[in-house]
Amino acid sequence: MEYRYLGRTGLKVSELCLGTMSFGAATDEPTAHRMLDRFTEAGGDFIDTADVYSAGESESILGRWLERRSRDDLVIATKAYGDMGPASNDGGAGRKHLLSAVEASLRRLRTDYIDLYQIHVFDDATPIEETLSTLDDLVRSGKVRFLGASNYAGWQLQKSIDTSRLHGWEPFACLQPLYNLLDRETEWDLIPVCRNEGVGVIPWSPLRGGWLGGRYRRNMTAPPPGSRAEADAEHSSDPWDAGADDRTWKVIDTLLEVAQKSGRTPAQVALRWLMDQPGVTAPIIGARTPEHLEDNLAAAEVSLEREHADLLTEAGDRPKPYPFGLLERFHRR
Repeated sequence: MEYRYLGRTGLKVSELCLGTMSFGAATDEPTAHRMLDRFTEAGGDFIDTADVYSAGESESILGRWLERRSRDDLVIATKAYGDMGPASNDGGAGRKHLLSAVEASLRRLRTDYIDLYQIHVFDDATPIEETLSTLDDLVRSGKVRFLGASNYAGWQLQKSIDTSRLHGWEPFACLQPLYNLLDRETEWDLIPVCRNEGVGVIPWSPLRGGWLGGRYRRNMTAPPPGSRAEADAEHSSDPWDAGADDRTWKVIDTLLEVAQKSGRTPAQVALRWLMDQPGVTAPIIGARTPEHLEDNLAAAEVSLEREHADLLTEAGDRPKPYPFGLLERFHRR
């Protein structure tokens, strides 16, 4: 496993990050601990969670594992924003909630500090200065080392960066957006902001909830047994493939073709494509089982031929909306 700097910081992280959203839900604690052991054995040191995952249980499972490890060998990331209780200030990115949320995360994680503390969603009800000054206080206190954001629009990220710069506050070191072979909108605005400002990118859902894992085929009449799509369909009146169109199947067809030609699994190819995209630091692999994790880890050994990478990129390309398409035609670099 190789290591990369997180944005413009001096913090090195493994090129794959282990996501723990399934811990405490689809993945029980003994299995989660085995997966954490395997991830670190493979050279991984970057682990991401959030306070709302399984209502805090994901952090607790990670914390009980972390007690048996050398803390300084690992980069632990968590997030805050979601409602953690019934009180009016149990959610959001206001000062009161963030100060209590970080203490609760520290207790569950059984650690004295958090390497990367991220705002899970942009809070449009709280003044941005309140959020950013509070985060700066957390860094200065030593409880947090670096800051990040997730699920921000381009203007929200840029405004946050500019506001922190204006006041001399600790800036965001990374962004955690949705990004994969099918979800490419991040390339329109967010990636350019991140590359221009030196912000690392750690994409979530790099396999699009399993759609890029190799089990989906054109003309299927039902989702694969045991898949996330099957579980979601049980709680929805919408068709299981409501979001699939010809572009989706074209991407999947191309992914399967490239995987066969390269002698790799579709998941490994999809992850490697994302790992090689400009600005990307480390995709967050959300494996639910040790078998999924083993397959995902092998992406670190994959080297995609340029021809194959271009085929995958072109399969998912589509006309950009205004103003992105117009600006691209006038791009001078």
